[in-house]
Amino acid sequence: MDYYDVYVDKNLNGEDLSFEEALRLFELPLPALGRIADEIRRKRCGDLVTFVIDRNINYTNRCVSKCKFCAFYARREQDCYKLSKHTILSKIKEAVDDGATQILIQGGLDPSIGLEWFEDLFATIKLRFPQVHIHSLSPPEVFFIATNEGMSIEDTLARLRAAGLDSLPGGGAEILCDRVRKQISPGKVGVEGWLKVMEIAQRMGMKTTATMMFGHIERDEDIIEHLFRVLELQNRLHGFTAFIPWTFQPWHTRLYPEIRAPAPVTRYLQVLAISRIVLHSIRNIQSSWLTQGIETAKLALFFGANDFGGTILEENVVTAAGRAHKPKRVEEIVKAIKSVGRPAAQRNTYYEILKYYG
Repeated sequence: MDYYDVYVDKNLNGEDLSFEEALRLFELPLPALGRIADEIRRKRCGDLVTFVIDRNINYTNRCVSKCKFCAFYARREQDCYKLSKHTILSKIKEAVDDGATQILIQGGLDPSIGLEWFEDLFATIKLRFPQVHIHSLSPPEVFFIATNEGMSIEDTLARLRAAGLDSLPGGGAEILCDRVRKQISPGKVGVEGWLKVMEIAQRMGMKTTATMMFGHIERDEDIIEHLFRVLELQNRLHGFTAFIPWTFQPWHTRLYPEIRAPAPVTRYLQVLAISRIVLHSIRNIQSSWLTQGIETAKLALFFGANDFGGTILEENVVTAAGRAHKPKRVEEIVKAIKSVGRPAAQRNTYYEILKYYG
């Protein structure tokens, strides 16, 4: 049995790789890596490629964390904003009118915005748009709100959930290695805090996603550590619906002087494929047309990805770093998927199929 069969069989049998086995994946030629990941994708997910109609709404750019990789937070007080509830509701109505089923509401860590503000906002959204899934607030935001209110994470999440929060996105993970986090995001919650929020949410019955932002100061070993931390929680609670790796966008960030360009396409495809091979208990691996462009996102479908992400009717964080953003119409995404010979389907946040496109 060669290395190809070993990696495919272990994944399909639900067996964890050793750290050394996972790390050795970086030594394989990219075509061989893609072949392994694509075979696993085919047997686990079939050929259907899914996507969601969604909108990202960033409620504030005031943030005390001031991460070095972020270009979104306001550098000066006069540049700060906080969206009114009316504005947020107007944005949601626009999205719903365009067919959106998912709304992602995220922002900076702003001590002036308390728990009751979110409770009122989520409750109003559910009243006005009961069909909308509120997939919002990253673990750092939840941790910050709880700390700011002097409450436990459990009580904070319980109140947010009662108000209408449906699921948690995996933002703020960056690299789940404290050595890295202390350098690029020292003001943000550490690895254990991020995982704690996710574990509590999942134990409460909430589904979540997991992300990884790479292509800055991390080593191969740090990427594997990240994947193993996610995998360990998934093996216990099975609360992650998807994994989304994407590359750091350096322009306009404080890291730009030392990192002048995003990781190359080959690195993105390599890490995406390794994610599929290592994360045997997470079914859905998402490509990122937002950071990689539509052509690379199509290539990702041959390196382990089975999901095309969302239409993303609005996005401000990656855009602030200098990556041009143009929302994708459903027809564009369907055309892109079909152009590589795959059938497409619209899904909801829980990966339930809403509409097939053949």
